[in-house]
Order: sequence, then C-alpha cells, then structure tokens
Amino acid sequence: MSHTASFWRKASLWTGGIIVMTAVLVGLFAPYLTPTDPLLVNIEIRLSPPSPEYPLGTDHLGRSVLSRLIAGTRVSLFYALLVLGAVLIISVPIGLVAGYVGGRTDQVLMRIIDMVLAFPSLILSLAIAGLLGPSLRNLLLAFVLVWWAGYARIIRGIVLQIKERDYIMAARASGSTHAQILLRHIARNAARPMLVLASIEIGSILLSISGLSFLGLGAQPPAPEWGVMLNDSRPYMQTIPRLMLMPGLAIMTVVMGFNLLGEGLRQPESQDKQW
Repeated sequence: MSHTASFWRKASLWTGGIIVMTAVLVGLFAPYLTPTDPLLVNIEIRLSPPSPEYPLGTDHLGRSVLSRLIAGTRVSLFYALLVLGAVLIISVPIGLVAGYVGGRTDQVLMRIIDMVLAFPSLILSLAIAGLLGPSLRNLLLAFVLVWWAGYARIIRGIVLQIKERDYIMAARASGSTHAQILLRHIARNAARPMLVLASIEIGSILLSISGLSFLGLGAQPPAPEWGVMLNDSRPYMQTIPRLMLMPGLAIMTVVMGFNLLGEGLRQPESQDKQW
C-alpha cells in the first residue's frame, strides 16, 4: 500500500470513528443532553428564531429543535442498529452454510434469495410497510424481511473465496471437522469484510428509515425522529429552511461517518490475517 493510500485510509478511519462515536455517545446520553423535553409543546413560542434558551430555535409546535435532534439521534441509531442486528442474525448463517456446503443446499438457498432480490429492495420494503400499516415497528419488520437476502449473497461470496485458500485445505488435511473449519477459520476470516459491510450498510439503513418516516410509513408524530422532523418542516421549507436543514445535516453527517468508518476498515488482500 502506498503512503498516500495508507494516509487516506487512516484519515477515513479516524474521521468516521470520531463521528460515529460522537453520535453513539449523544444517543446514549440523550436524556441528559436535551436542554428541554423534546415533546413539550408551547404554541406561544412556535417558530422562534435561535436564542440562548433555544440554540436552534423552535418548530411549528414550539418544541426545541435542538432537543428533538438530540433525542432523534437515539431513536434513529437504535432502530438502525436493531435492523442491522436482525438482518445479520438471518443472513450470516445462511450465507456461511450456502457458501461452505454448496451443492443442492446452496442452489435451494440461492433460488430463495434470487426471488427476494428480484424486486427492488426499497420498493418492496415500501410495499410491505404500506400493507402492514404505518408504524415504525412494521417498517423495521419490512426492512428485515427484504434486506437479509442481499447480505446473505454477499456473505456467501466471501465464504466461497475463503474456503479455497491454502489454510482451509491444511485444516481439512489435519482432520478438522466441518464445524471447526466453518467457525474457527472461515467465520473468523470473514469477520473483517462483514464488519466493513455492516459499517457501510448501517448508513443506508438509517437513511432508508428516515426516508420512509418522511413519507409517513415509519415513525409517527410526535416522535423525535429525523425523518419525522423533515416531514413536519415541509410547509416551512421556503420561509424557515433551517427547520429542514438541521435534521438533514444530522442524517448526512451520521451516514457519512459510517461510510468513512467502513472505508477505513478496508485493507488490502495481502494484509488479511490468516488464522
């Protein structure tokens, strides 16, 4: 790796890590960081400009924009991580088994995955969420039902590459069982690319949750969620653009942080550790 490439990889890793860690800490300590109750309505101060008491002003119901942004960090990150965790619980075992076992098992699993992937994931999620009804729970369920297939296919591809390497052949020759090879060698060496995938994709999940909440299919008002805040601010987009700008910047920053973290976690093939 050249010095320039190494520098940019480290810069991406540190920058993304700082952004993500800051967002996680804000989410964890949100109840202690919000200056006022994010759900407190005060019509008398609706659409107030920034002030010492309300640094980012108030929205159309007189609620603190800063408080709702901070509380929204907790909501958005928690549900994005929840979706990612559920997707990985389904896709990782399927991808590992399909890639390692091969044969008829692989063919059956891949045909199921192909059926799910035959439809655009976001459109299918939108259709499922619409059928189940507008709620954040139904939206998260729709994402899990659709997005596991793409992850399983990627993980299968990673396993197909790893199982042909010399140290896997050596493990087989030494008498290791299939379970030992799968868990000790393949799963451990697939951990880094799966971590990179998760780091990058969690930004996409967060963006999709906010997008469908903006359309009214996810979190519902008065929940302090970034997509809901964007939807509430639409009527004031031209007169008070800061109401849409703030949650939009929050989404952009956190998504960029996860993408930079994922890029920084990548490393050349030659530097992969072989267990």
